[in-house]
Amino acid sequence: SLFRLKDLEVPKLGDSNVHVKMLAAPINPADINMIQGTYPILSPLPAVGGNEGVGEVLEVGRRVTALAPGDWVIPADAGLGTWRTWGVFPEELLLKVPRDIPVLCAATLSVNPCTAFRVLADFESLAPGDSVIQNAANSGVGQAVIQIARASGIKTINVVRDRPDLPKLMERLMALGADHVVTEEMLRKPEMKDIFKSTPRPRLALNCVGGKSTTEMLRHLQPKGTMVTYGGMAKQPVMVPVSTFIFRDVRLRGFWMTQWRKDHAQDPESVAGMMDALCQLIRRGQLTAPACTGVPLQDYRAALEASMKPFVSSKQILLL
Repeated sequence: SLFRLKDLEVPKLGDSNVHVKMLAAPINPADINMIQGTYPILSPLPAVGGNEGVGEVLEVGRRVTALAPGDWVIPADAGLGTWRTWGVFPEELLLKVPRDIPVLCAATLSVNPCTAFRVLADFESLAPGDSVIQNAANSGVGQAVIQIARASGIKTINVVRDRPDLPKLMERLMALGADHVVTEEMLRKPEMKDIFKSTPRPRLALNCVGGKSTTEMLRHLQPKGTMVTYGGMAKQPVMVPVSTFIFRDVRLRGFWMTQWRKDHAQDPESVAGMMDALCQLIRRGQLTAPACTGVPLQDYRAALEASMKPFVSSKQILLL
């Protein structure tokens, strides 16, 4: 295995550093891709895994102004290496989050909910009553899209793969606020017309699968609508019929949260605005953490294996 649990010295606290005790850190698909070397970010080895999580500040260097002992922090960017019990990090690599949100919400805040927030906000100006269609609707981003859309009065049409426990999954997504849940196979069926009696055709499609699922989803997009691709779980290209481009003038865009953070590095207001909006939703009970299974750090091998199984319905979270 590529992984070892290792004891390291905690480095000395520099003037601009923050000593953090990690509390919880999830295992996300991108973390695994990074380790496999199939992700655009490669950490110099040996490296600590994990791009997301929440920690508590223990001590700060004398030049640190924005953080104090007792504050909760999450990574400001990918590549921090959150699968550890303690760490010393430069202040600018951390974002303060309120302590009055549940720890699992904070631990899963910086990747999936932020991605969901941006793809809903940045590509089409959606109004209450508009609709969005998305695949892999049970993923971390998918669950956040359902809830953020619901809070803004936007309807969601949610596509999932057929599976043994389908009715249970559909029920779970409806409980989160999904308006419609359909399987990939259903996208081709005439019954789809029934959905559009009560829900307008979507102006926005969100794709993190690729392959056939995406082509089928595009059929239902409004003319001049936008499809945003933010992942490729099927490891297959996005195929678009020529007629979709010519006669329906559909736009295809891409989104990568890491790039958005780079582009907004000099714009702390936009980051703070997003974090505030998400924390408000969490406080109001309108945005919950995805279904999680907590695993102690020493059982990391079992957690990694579980996170790579097909039809994962629960995110593995290392409890530190």
